[in-house]
Amino acid sequence: MPAIRRLPETLVNRIAAGEVVERPAAALKELIENAIDSGATLIAVKIAEGGLARIEVTDDGCGMAAEEMALALERHATSKLPDDAIEQVATLGFRGEALPSIASVARLTLESRPHGSAEGWKRVIDHGELREEGPAALPPGTRVRVENLFGKVPARRKFLRTPRSEYAACHDIVRRLAMARPDVAFTFEHGERRVFGLQAGQPLDRRVSEIVARELADNGVAIDLERGDMRLTGIAGLPTYNRGVADHQYLFVNGRPVKDRLLTGAVRGAYADMLARDRHAVLALFLDLPPEDVDVNVHPAKTEVRFRDSAAVRGFIVSGLRQALATGDRRSAQAPDAAAMGRWQAEPAAPALESIFSGRDWSQPSTSVREPAPAWRGQGGDAEPVPQGRAEQAAPLPEDAAEYPLGIARGQVASTYIVAEAADGLVIVDQHAAHERLVLERLRAAGAGDSVARAQALLIPEVVELDEPACDRLEDAAERLGELGLAIERFGPAAMLVRSVPHSLRKGDPQKLLQDIADDLALNGPTDDRGSLLLGEKLDLVLATMACHGSVRAGRVLSVAEMNALLREMERTPRSGQCNHGRPTWVKLKMEDVEKLFGRH
Repeated sequence: MPAIRRLPETLVNRIAAGEVVERPAAALKELIENAIDSGATLIAVKIAEGGLARIEVTDDGCGMAAEEMALALERHATSKLPDDAIEQVATLGFRGEALPSIASVARLTLESRPHGSAEGWKRVIDHGELREEGPAALPPGTRVRVENLFGKVPARRKFLRTPRSEYAACHDIVRRLAMARPDVAFTFEHGERRVFGLQAGQPLDRRVSEIVARELADNGVAIDLERGDMRLTGIAGLPTYNRGVADHQYLFVNGRPVKDRLLTGAVRGAYADMLARDRHAVLALFLDLPPEDVDVNVHPAKTEVRFRDSAAVRGFIVSGLRQALATGDRRSAQAPDAAAMGRWQAEPAAPALESIFSGRDWSQPSTSVREPAPAWRGQGGDAEPVPQGRAEQAAPLPEDAAEYPLGIARGQVASTYIVAEAADGLVIVDQHAAHERLVLERLRAAGAGDSVARAQALLIPEVVELDEPACDRLEDAAERLGELGLAIERFGPAAMLVRSVPHSLRKGDPQKLLQDIADDLALNGPTDDRGSLLLGEKLDLVLATMACHGSVRAGRVLSVAEMNALLREMERTPRSGQCNHGRPTWVKLKMEDVEKLFGRH
């Protein structure tokens, strides 16, 4: 057997770099976090070829002296843990692995000058070997340049993606870190192109909107809630402002960008009955809680966290999001479709109509009046029905019309859409989608949420076979699930016995129900509250189905009084801006837009 030996320091660093520096974006993340921790107010990021050729981060932070720079390039040397209390970490970095790991797999040039020092110092490390050291000219702060990443590690280099893909990952990292610190100015350049520049001191919602999407400012609601020692801030997009992928959900814990399944599950639960299953919310959430209540030392990349009380965190996020969305619940994010509005701009191409007077010899006197033809005739000679319509006398707007955001009903189009006149424009309402939401909220307000949870006992208890870990998770959640009407108990090592199900799920499949709950517990962690939340989401879907079948259908003719009653109830009902599937229930065409259609402006 070969003798046991200590690995060389350079090889140890390369092994560690496999966890810390997977790709250029990971190295960039570590460098920007160091700049933020140094107290910088301005951070400039430059990359070339997606970070494969060069990464450069410059900041105006505290800087380092020459002897500190040498120490910073050693493993597990850091200034961010003044004592051994790792549970009290308040900085983004703390492990002391980033710089030596990067220097072991690339050419690293580190230049720094402390404030108050006459000159700076430079050290150049090429794949773990010191190549150059000496004075450097630069303003107070630090500049780090990474070149030829994995140049001497071809096995890692060949697994990197194309420069375009690596640039997208770097771009996402800069966006997330810039979002977390609106008090810091950021500039980002790729090659010769300036990607963006952000000023320091911006309000959080403005910084987020500039980075994510400028429309988010008009189509989102601000969040600022507190519960005990926890605080939730940020901006959440309206349910009707959504995307087909979840790449625009930004989550932060104590200012640290994270990708945590607990938090994403909480977002999904908060939007459960307001989004279609294949649509995703757009938001940026910032959760702040005491450092001792969260473990950030889970993985060297520091993108995963663990919470001391995960059930409380998830419950706070779900209730906080729902409460915030309730303040903007009557808004609809979707304006009239641009393509549809473009067709309004074109003049209609009406067919050339044959005159009822055509063919008459006007030189001869006539003693009779010719009757109009019974139908209009187009260019092809085909008879078309005479346009007919029924109009009620338009009542003037009441004096309190300004109190009605959805206006006064003026008519119905295609027996599906209500047309209303508001003080500032024209409102079109999808009557089925709107009434579907109203019925759902009415059921909830009447206590339907409790009634559907009543248990329906099974005549013959059903045995559901699952794997043993899934049964363990369900057994831990059994008490909370029982409160919602799902009575289960252990039936051997790999089976659960179902004695009752929620009344509204009595026709469902217990096997599928338990499998879905077990999968959700596995995805989000073994806590009882998560299983109950999933069951609650299922009950919400049942209520949504009931509301759909009990609402006004498209194609039903409504009277003006019924239309106005629907509009008034929409104005009083939470979340009436979108139906149960995330589609808008109404759109508004402002009066100035109507005037533009006719060339008045």
